[in-house]
Amino acid sequence: MTREQLFQQIKRKGSYLCVGLDTDIHKIPKHLLATDDPIFEFNRQIIDATHEYCIAYKPNLAFYEAMGPKGWESLQKTVEYIPNDIFTIADAKRGDIGNTASLYAQAFFDYLNFDAITVAPYMGADSVVPFLYKDKWAILLAHTSNAGSADFQLFESSDGRKLYEEVISRSQQWATPDQLMYVVGATRADRMQEIRALAPENFFLVPGIGAQGGDLAQVSKAGLNKQCGLIVNSSRAIIYASGDKDFATKAATEASNVRDEMESLLTRYA
Repeated sequence: MTREQLFQQIKRKGSYLCVGLDTDIHKIPKHLLATDDPIFEFNRQIIDATHEYCIAYKPNLAFYEAMGPKGWESLQKTVEYIPNDIFTIADAKRGDIGNTASLYAQAFFDYLNFDAITVAPYMGADSVVPFLYKDKWAILLAHTSNAGSADFQLFESSDGRKLYEEVISRSQQWATPDQLMYVVGATRADRMQEIRALAPENFFLVPGIGAQGGDLAQVSKAGLNKQCGLIVNSSRAIIYASGDKDFATKAATEASNVRDEMESLLTRYA
């Protein structure tokens, strides 16, 4: 999916919501366990209920890989089921070089047909460039929302520049904003304005809204640009809004509420 196609979808829906499909076999409603593929059946109903409110889906690969071949089958069926006009993100956090990175790119882009993949840039340009081809996207981990992010991301060089700032600045030499996004945690809203100044045109994938406590209004005020520039992810708060047979209906309500707030914020800040 191109940048313009993504932006047009955002405008059409008044939304920049990404629904994270962190589908845990131990958390889905029990009645689904009797189906042939409980993970896919859960995802199918979530997608049916929420697709009109979101512009992206982001399966977290760990939840599928942990189930072995059956999990990969569920993942493939899920990606194929997502409507073609919705952006798909493989939350895989891959980070390797040379042929290995190229093979990861083939697996997620050619075989599974994702639009984007999250990438750890620690090994430098040759761990990122293999993911930059065709109309696909690399989403680099920049300033994440986990507690341990301070261990390395806030490390300062002799000129006072933090490591995550160096990642953002240096990586913009490798690709244009048409192929490169950054992960910026919603719990880092206090730094969002500074990060936006470093990458004024790039999209940011923003996890941490909902169950993790990130503030959508603060993130949007600091991070929105003329083409929106944000894809804000919510996982547990939407997909586990209910643990009963009404789980899809409750997920739709939660997604709709977030979309309504985003529509208002787009009018105010974009």
